[in-house]
Amino acid sequence: MSNTPIQIIPADAPFAPEQAAALNSVLGSANAQQAAWLKGFFAGLVAGEQGFGQGAGVPAAAGGSAPLTILFGSESGNAEGLADRVKDSASAEGFKCKVVDMADAKLADLAKAENLLVLVSTWGEGEPPSRASDFYDAIMAEKAVKLDGVNFSVLGLGDSSYTQFNQMAKEFDKRLEELGGTRIYDRVECDVEFEAPYSGWANGAIAKLKEIAKPAAGAATIAFPSGPAVAAPMAPAYSKSNPFQAEMLTSINLNGTGSAKETIHAEISLEGSGLTYEPGDALGVIPENADDLVEEFLEAAKLKARENVSFKDDLSVPFGEVLRKHLDLRTINTVILKKYAKACDHKDLLKMAEDRDAVKDWAWGRDIVDLVKEYPSSLRAGDWVSLLRPLSPRLYSIASAISAHPNEVHLTVGAVRYEAFGRKKKGVCSTFIADSWKEGTKAGIYFHSNKNFKLPADPSTPIIMVGPGTGIAPFRAFVEERAATGAKGENWLFFGDQRYTYDFLYQTEWQDYLKKGVLTKLDLAFSRDQPEKIYVQDRMRENGAELWEWLDKGAYFYVCGDASRMAKDVNQALIDIVQEHGKKSEEDAIAYVKQMTKERRYGRDVY
Repeated sequence: MSNTPIQIIPADAPFAPEQAAALNSVLGSANAQQAAWLKGFFAGLVAGEQGFGQGAGVPAAAGGSAPLTILFGSESGNAEGLADRVKDSASAEGFKCKVVDMADAKLADLAKAENLLVLVSTWGEGEPPSRASDFYDAIMAEKAVKLDGVNFSVLGLGDSSYTQFNQMAKEFDKRLEELGGTRIYDRVECDVEFEAPYSGWANGAIAKLKEIAKPAAGAATIAFPSGPAVAAPMAPAYSKSNPFQAEMLTSINLNGTGSAKETIHAEISLEGSGLTYEPGDALGVIPENADDLVEEFLEAAKLKARENVSFKDDLSVPFGEVLRKHLDLRTINTVILKKYAKACDHKDLLKMAEDRDAVKDWAWGRDIVDLVKEYPSSLRAGDWVSLLRPLSPRLYSIASAISAHPNEVHLTVGAVRYEAFGRKKKGVCSTFIADSWKEGTKAGIYFHSNKNFKLPADPSTPIIMVGPGTGIAPFRAFVEERAATGAKGENWLFFGDQRYTYDFLYQTEWQDYLKKGVLTKLDLAFSRDQPEKIYVQDRMRENGAELWEWLDKGAYFYVCGDASRMAKDVNQALIDIVQEHGKKSEEDAIAYVKQMTKERRYGRDVY
């Protein structure tokens, strides 16, 4: 490959040679997302007639640009990240874009919007993201403000393994139309693999808006190169679609002998990646199916691993390899059941697939092997490639601070193993980390930012952390960061598990932090060490008066762990404490906690 810089800046442009070289280097090495941002940036400069010398870091909006509001509701950060990306794309097409979090949105302001793109995730069983709950209530209210004349399109983010798949997208799409909005592009519902449907939606919706809204013309045109040659090599943009192959350094079981649990502490090398992260972020791990599961499936389906199939761009890949690396052999949902029942002519299965609740009940504890055993088929290998969901990465809360562990990232992973319907089963990624990702071997990883779960910007701000079980992970990162940076803020940790003797995760570290004064308070709840079960929310209530004092002086509150029970119980305990010790009504206590969420003083990393 030639090392000659790509010349994008014309030779007669009014730049000194070193300036032209620098511009050629940056423009010639920009990836697609960077190119879109730069196009929008220069479009704003041209349309807004803003000079570089005016001291603004962001270009003035184009005087004649069509306005576009991009509204997002996000729990884990995916919808927020895509909102920023669609802003870059729309800005490059001449739109004057504004990105709005549903936590900050006012329905009356949206009524004034000409053009609206909505990106919303569905949480749990058909619920809005926690920061979007107030806006959801407002827009669904009987007397909600009319949105006559607002052009809109909706993108949903969800997981088809849940019964109420993309419920929020469906409800927002319907409600926007009911309130008088004009749907200019059909709703798109994304599954866990959202890149392709997102791109189709973004391109289609923006193209339709261009037809209707006529954004400002005359924006600067920059011819970005399509070839791979670059003037100066950039660090690889590692991502979900292009993961970094990271080496496992250490993997140990944190639980003592006799514990009913298996919690893996994994230390992973980032050497040579150029990657970094912040406390509160998550690590995506690209797993593989266990060999024994693949063999069980092949036996049940009466197929051979060596049989070649067409997969993506490769016309001939061994079926066993595709099963191991690319197909989800665990998830059963209504979509898969309907496809399978039709392909195999199982009428009773097809009837069940029409009932979401029935599917949810039947699928509990079952996987694809169980499906094939109970409803045999003669499907060919290629049919299964089309039928099954792609094997998706898993996100884990990061359990380390890079300030304390340069070139490393740590995880705290609960290995899932159980028996159901006569077969031993295990979690795909948790046991991939525990069993298959051996020390010295590599696996694909990427980082996922969570803007709603960050340490306070002011290091003197006190923090309260509630993290039972593997929910301790991000708080290990938080405290490591506070210790490494010398932050003066007080730190209070609530931790719980089953038994003190076996399940006190990172015990020596917490005790050391207490001795050194880094950890101000540590309250423990081991549920099975006494006849009556005690949980972290019980310890919160016992310390309610002091906990309120911390909140009243501005403390941030965080919870990490199980969403279905623990996080809800902790949330209720928090409301009760604010009501009792803050001397507030129930309504005012709920409003106080909601305001904490809006201000990002209440962080939730729940799953």
